Order: sequence, then structure tokens, then C-alpha cells
Amino acid sequence: MASEDSGMTVAVIAFGQVGEQLGGRHHERTVQPGRTVRDLVVELGLEEWITFGLSVALNGDRCGMETPLVDGAEIALLPPVSGG
Repeated sequence: MASEDSGMTVAVIAFGQVGEQLGGRHHERTVQPGRTVRDLVVELGLEEWITFGLSVALNGDRCGMETPLVDGAEIALLPPVSGG
């Protein structure tokens, strides 16, 4: 995979309104080693979603915002769902 000099590659899958805000559902990002889920969310310009209750899954498992990213990871961004 990517070397430390060039960073790590992660896949981002954004659902619902988060995907709309990013202009699509599937994205690939290069991040520096030691970055967390929160760092990625902020880099994507989605920090306001954290306060709205954004849930995140790393490789299919729910995780916290301080979870470290790993090379080749799949990050799912799951906005809260409202019903009527």
C-alpha cells in the first residue's frame, strides 16, 4: 500500500445528506499516519455533523471519533436518521 512518505489511502462511503454534501457517495482520500476518524471528518468539512450525531464505522464496525485510521480502511459516514 502507500508508504509513510505519501500517506495512507482510505475509502470513504458517505450516506444520506453527508453523501449529498460531499457530492457523491464514494471517495478515496490520502491521510497522514496517526490521523483519526475525527481528523478525516474535519478535513472533509463535515465537523458540524459530529454535533448532529454522525456515526462512523471503520471496516464495518462502529467506532469512535478518536479511532486511528489505518491504511486501506473503509470509513462509512452515517448521518442520524429522522422520521416523521
